[in-house]
Amino acid sequence: MSDGTATTTTDLDVRLEKHRVELTGYCYRMLGSSFEAEDAVQDTMVRAWRSYDKFEGRSSLRSWLYRIATNVCLDMLTAGNKRARPMDLTESTPLAQAALSPRPDHTWLEPTPDSRVLPTTDDPAEAAVAKESVRLAFMAALQQLPPKQRAVLILREVLAWKASEVAELLGTSVASVNSALQRARATLSEQRRPGEDAAVSDPLDEEQQKLLDRYVAAFEGYDMTALTALLHEDAIMTMPPFDLWLTGAGDITGFMTTMGAPCAGSRLVPVQVNGLPGFAQYKPDPEAGGFTPWAVQVLEISGGRITGFHCFLDTKRWFPLFGLPLHLEAEADEVEQGV
Repeated sequence: MSDGTATTTTDLDVRLEKHRVELTGYCYRMLGSSFEAEDAVQDTMVRAWRSYDKFEGRSSLRSWLYRIATNVCLDMLTAGNKRARPMDLTESTPLAQAALSPRPDHTWLEPTPDSRVLPTTDDPAEAAVAKESVRLAFMAALQQLPPKQRAVLILREVLAWKASEVAELLGTSVASVNSALQRARATLSEQRRPGEDAAVSDPLDEEQQKLLDRYVAAFEGYDMTALTALLHEDAIMTMPPFDLWLTGAGDITGFMTTMGAPCAGSRLVPVQVNGLPGFAQYKPDPEAGGFTPWAVQVLEISGGRITGFHCFLDTKRWFPLFGLPLHLEAEADEVEQGV
């Protein structure tokens, strides 16, 4: 390989890499899976690299990459799998009947770190739309759309592409794009559950930050009275990969003091997840000492209360994705107190 070719190859790699985060966000919205999104983007990059000599520059490099990524995602979605949350699949279970029944990984809508799917921008409005469009409720609604409607809605509503640009990307007409967008909007409106429009400021306002501080104190202290005061009366708790979900502060705290009792004494580490506040939960490790990973928690907030409390338990997958350690040492004062 000549020096000129090497330089060109390096330059292309840099140009492609500039689009990785936004493409990952697009593929994540399409697929509902952090890991499948990473695979789709890698496939997109490889296809682009291999066929770059055929890229004639009739569109921008960015548009060309989105066309490839769309085709990759549509191919991956031909199996028809719709990722979901527990409340999309079953009815709420009373605490007295609670049972932990796991379902396969491909069932579930997956969490994702903000840093992997939200490109940096100086435009606050653009940043707000991007965050709202990866929140769990919106993502779950997206999964109910047919794949091409999903692509149209994301490109038009989230990424603000013109109808003509989307039509060119999909190889269809502007009228077809507008019709698909109208149907997608109608479906999303039907899918919206009461109280799911999480009202989270960016950055968090003072009241929301105080709510989170009180939540951390209540959870780490395993103070159910304090936690009850923070939960909305219709708050929902989910725990993928289990299909169980609970409604209401009484059942949630009841679960935490019975089946969830080993979580007493946990430590919470803040994470930015799905455009929402979240925490990596480490519970005490009685064998090795210190704390062991237990869940990535995603919190939905509205009206000064926590409305959604979603715990993703597959820590061997999630903690490395978020760059989190797989063990926390106990603090010195905890060791002295035998905590």
